[in-house]
Amino acid sequence: MKNLWVLTVLFCLSMPQQEGASDQQRPNILWFVVDDMSANLSCYGETVIETPELDRLATEGLRFTRAYATSPVCSSFRSALITGMYQTTIGSHHHRSGRGQRRIQLPDDVRPLPELFQQAGYWTCMGSGLPGYDFRSQPTPRDRLGKADYNFDWDREIFDSHDWAGRQAGQPFFMQVQLHGGKLRGDSEKANANFVQRVRNELGSTTHPADVKLPPYYPRDPLLLTDWAAYLDSVRITDWHVGQVLQRLETEGLLDNTLVIFFTDHGISHARGKQFLYDEGTHIPLILRGPGIAPGTVRQDLVEHIDVAAVSLAAAGIPLPAVMQGRDVLAADYSNRQAVYAARDRCGETMDHIRSVRTDRYLYIRNFLPRRPHLQPSQYKDSKAIVQRLRELHAASKLDDLSERLLFAPDRPDEELYAYGEDPWQIHNLANDPAYEGVLAEFRTRLDRWIDKTGDLGPESPEIYAKEIADELDVINPASPRFETFRQNAELNKRWAAEGK
Repeated sequence: MKNLWVLTVLFCLSMPQQEGASDQQRPNILWFVVDDMSANLSCYGETVIETPELDRLATEGLRFTRAYATSPVCSSFRSALITGMYQTTIGSHHHRSGRGQRRIQLPDDVRPLPELFQQAGYWTCMGSGLPGYDFRSQPTPRDRLGKADYNFDWDREIFDSHDWAGRQAGQPFFMQVQLHGGKLRGDSEKANANFVQRVRNELGSTTHPADVKLPPYYPRDPLLLTDWAAYLDSVRITDWHVGQVLQRLETEGLLDNTLVIFFTDHGISHARGKQFLYDEGTHIPLILRGPGIAPGTVRQDLVEHIDVAAVSLAAAGIPLPAVMQGRDVLAADYSNRQAVYAARDRCGETMDHIRSVRTDRYLYIRNFLPRRPHLQPSQYKDSKAIVQRLRELHAASKLDDLSERLLFAPDRPDEELYAYGEDPWQIHNLANDPAYEGVLAEFRTRLDRWIDKTGDLGPESPEIYAKEIADELDVINPASPRFETFRQNAELNKRWAAEGK
């Protein structure tokens, strides 16, 4: 990595001058989209590690403290992001759906953002932001498009390239820098050990597991501590990569005319994080820097990740589609959201149906399948060493009461209500407290209205579930242990559904 900046400068100097000051009219739009990462940044209060590049971005721009994903899993998040629509409205809410024989089409009046940017004359691109390096921040002999992961049919022609370098002189660009983020750490102990060695080689030091601060419902088990330390080091790698891209923009004379937006696609991948609607799964960092944004600004109002789409179009002077549900939170006449919403649906073979509402004071969650456990059988989740260890500790009765109640109860409450600020880890469910009957009634109404207003498409039919499972099994090697685990879990899900569970 130490040689990368030299290579980047040489690359930039070898390029013809692409934009003079007189050509800079419409701003460039650049997104950093990062996998599996919560707001574990210094500027958000993380103290175990430092993130100087992202701190600088926040110091020079605008930081939102209460930005939330409308979905806590990659594909449905990205389907919502790239359209500015709730994934539940456009039928893209079931993770990795519409990929095989069954196809999903967007509504006629909903288009992916790159298509709108292209029509407006923008160069559209998606890659690592660093020529010769990939989404893992490692050297690569072949540059390629970054991660899309949309749950609907789309045309690859909506992207002109993997990078902005090929555009015409003076042409503005819309760039997505896709980074591996929390996925850099491994699912196994061996993979994590390899990553730790990489961090030591490239950054000179690693995070010490003993320094890690875990959420209170995770035991301070050596494996979990080592994993979280590796996760924090993935944040450090991400911070480094962001700094290199910003330096490239500055060297090319583009930084001051580029709206830079940094965010993640949901929270950390863990037992109560990714795929779930607690803050660990849905609270994300959101930082903006660019033309018209006052440095050092901090906003504490509620925003949703689909608002990024509206902000980006508005900054480019592109009219927002009438149906777009994302809002331009930078508009002079913008009125703060009073509530934000999120949804969890099928992930892989694991059926689920959860909805949530957040206001400035409360988080309300409705579990539509309350007879199922929190940690349902899941080929994806159960392949992770941290989940395996949690299951081992549970089987050996070595977890405390809090961990048992939140992670391994045989069922879930119909409703959950948490007081924001007083209960940052969502531990104390107030839904059965008579003192909160009025609050609970208010949130039931809020959620019902949102479901109706947005046309929430809800769960899949048994027939659609069967088709999606068949499509997923078609792409798994039948000789792999993953195949049989996935198949058996799917059969269990079908049986539970037939039993009304």
